[in-house]
Amino acid sequence: MTEDPTNTVQLATELTIAWLANPNTRTDSDAVPAFLQSMHDAVAKLNASSAPQAEAEPVQEHTPAVSVRKSLANPDHIISMIDGKPYKTLRRHLTTNGLTPDEYRERYGLKADYPMVAANYSESRRAMAKKIGLGRKPAQQVLDNAGATAKTVGKSGKAAIAAAKRVLGSAE
Repeated sequence: MTEDPTNTVQLATELTIAWLANPNTRTDSDAVPAFLQSMHDAVAKLNASSAPQAEAEPVQEHTPAVSVRKSLANPDHIISMIDGKPYKTLRRHLTTNGLTPDEYRERYGLKADYPMVAANYSESRRAMAKKIGLGRKPAQQVLDNAGATAKTVGKSGKAAIAAAKRVLGSAE
């Protein structure tokens, strides 16, 4: 046991005092030592059963299914070091295995900048977001649309942008 035996005795004594302080407890003085002994045995048993559990958890060595270089060799997917299967993104796979990206990196000794998403998948998502205009401010989108409209209608791009700026300035 890692804890001091006096703590077990003290805890058993405090529990016995609390039991005796209860007004519904009806006992004679001969039963108190027996109750104190049974309380001490129960506390000691609980203390003994909790100590091995803390020590029983050894640090596991996790061997990766593939090397770091091989896991990032193909830009279309990342190969998981847990099971050796290819994934476009590792986040859901890690969650199903009870890991966070930081825990995964720590488990296999990876750098903090180790990617969780395949390079080509990331690039395709970036291109799609750019195409639909994510990341731009609304005024910038109006100006970009005005420039595009000016080119298709035949007006000069500068005149259309100036007109859009006037409209935006009067709307504020």
